[in-house]
Amino acid sequence: MNQERIYQVLLGPVVSEKAASVAEIGNQVVFKVRRDAGKREIKSAVQKLFNVQVEDVRTVNVKGKNKRTRYGIGHQSDWKKAYVRLAQGQEIDFAVAE
Repeated sequence: MNQERIYQVLLGPVVSEKAASVAEIGNQVVFKVRRDAGKREIKSAVQKLFNVQVEDVRTVNVKGKNKRTRYGIGHQSDWKKAYVRLAQGQEIDFAVAE
């Protein structure tokens, strides 16, 4: 995988209650990823960007919701998220150090 693709695969972390509980229980991190990204790409991108050892990657295609707007009914885009399980003792800290 080339260097440019590594920075394009991961779109950002998912911050939710479920993601927080999964992080505590199963040592997992949840990312929003590109829809065309595969599990191997996601694994190598996380390993190279955060210098951690990844054990497993699970992906979920999330369907976009129908939303009512003043112009009628709109549709949010579908997106993909990845549950990345880290090796024992590994950790990713998203807090900004000041």
